[in-house]
Amino acid sequence: MVVQRNARGRRVAARGLWVGAELVVTLGVVLLLLVVHQLWWTNRQARAGAEHQVQALEREWGQERGGAGAAGDGDSGGGADKPGGAGGISGAGGASGSGGWSADGGAARSVPRWDQAYAVIRIPRLGLVAPVAQGVSKSGVLDKGYVGHYPGTAQPGRAGNFALAGHRNTHGEPFRYINRLRRGDRVDIETRDAVYTYTVDRTLARTSPRDGGVIAAVPRSNVKPYPGYTEAGSYVTLTTCTPEFTSRYRLVVWGRLVDVRSR
Repeated sequence: MVVQRNARGRRVAARGLWVGAELVVTLGVVLLLLVVHQLWWTNRQARAGAEHQVQALEREWGQERGGAGAAGDGDSGGGADKPGGAGGISGAGGASGSGGWSADGGAARSVPRWDQAYAVIRIPRLGLVAPVAQGVSKSGVLDKGYVGHYPGTAQPGRAGNFALAGHRNTHGEPFRYINRLRRGDRVDIETRDAVYTYTVDRTLARTSPRDGGVIAAVPRSNVKPYPGYTEAGSYVTLTTCTPEFTSRYRLVVWGRLVDVRSR
């Protein structure tokens, strides 16, 4: 009787260990799939969508410029005071909007719609090409692999601070390597009407997520005593999370406008 009870107990213990091992393996597989989804699949999906959006913007801008040229050639009145092209900016779905920006940096027509992609950022040192959209929401902008424009900050080329945010990890991670940027590196912002070139000027390696001074019209940290500027100008600000795979602090890169080229 004692032998039978011991054997039954060993069988129950073995079954419990087997079930526990299966649960551990299952949990491990689920966690591995989650990691693969976050680190690989979201990047793949977001990058593909962002690349498609850049192509859509460039295609629409080319068509509009071609249409504007054809209209101007056939206009005996000269058309110097007439707007050219369709006057739209492509949204995330490829539909035409009502925004646009003049080559001298002044706003033309209306501002971009919320979550609308309306510009392209290019950073040669990083090999980065990504669409810029209005707003910094995760679902509508950042998780699509886009770079987001902080509402209330200046638009490209205008006086003030054209402030941008992007993911450092997952969902396309367009700003993953902005810590590698150095003074003098180029940041190009392309819009329907112009290409605005900024050069990297200063970097703030770490600050609080609540440091709103870094995206002010004259950007200057409210947390650190020295980083930033004291005079008005035309700036670009790139912000992302740091350290990698956390959102505890913010990494900031600043640049100054040095060139504007009409398209």
